[in-house]
Amino acid sequence: MVLLRGFDERGFGFFTNYESQKGRELAENPRAALVIYWPKLGRQVRISGTVEKQSPEESAMYFHNRPRASQLSALASPQSQVMANRAELEDAVRALAARYQDEGIPLPPQWGGYRVVPTTIEFWLHRDNRLHDRLRYSRGPDGSWRIERLAP
Repeated sequence: MVLLRGFDERGFGFFTNYESQKGRELAENPRAALVIYWPKLGRQVRISGTVEKQSPEESAMYFHNRPRASQLSALASPQSQVMANRAELEDAVRALAARYQDEGIPLPPQWGGYRVVPTTIEFWLHRDNRLHDRLRYSRGPDGSWRIERLAP
């Protein structure tokens, strides 16, 4: 699970630790699907495509706009790695807070943004009796979008 942190004409962005399980998997297979579901509205959007890293400048801009505690956590956490206990992580955060007390926290080299560059976007709308509406937009080689209605 990731938090969608922006989108523009280039794609849909999120941030994470490059050494986490998802980071390792994306390094091996740079494809992903994002699903955004609103059960109360009966709507869903599914985005699939290739994944690329955002630039170091984009990652740094987002990182430095996060709360200081979140910056410290990203720097201290060996995400997805086994730890002896919680105190180990809390001690690392305290040490980094003391070290960077009077200065900005640096962007961790193992942390940054990804962008899902969509090849398909599907919109789903709930209808009674399973007669849902599904529209799929598929990007062509020239960048244009083809719209198709799918059976529910």
